[in-house]
Amino acid sequence: MSDHIYKHIELTGTSTESLEQAIRNAVKRASKTVRNMRWFEVTDTRGHITEGDVEHWQVTIKVGFTLNE
Repeated sequence: MSDHIYKHIELTGTSTESLEQAIRNAVKRASKTVRNMRWFEVTDTRGHITEGDVEHWQVTIKVGFTLNE
């Protein structure tokens, strides 16, 4: 196995559906400009409540990617 060097960025994804969808939305959008993404770590979870119900999920993640040679 070769050595890897990772850089990481922080993203916040949102969704009206679920936490999982908020993560997927963040990763999918980042994949348009960030290459070689390898892992993510959830660092924060928040939501927006309207009239006693969850209206929006917000999930902050760190995304690690390998650097090009």
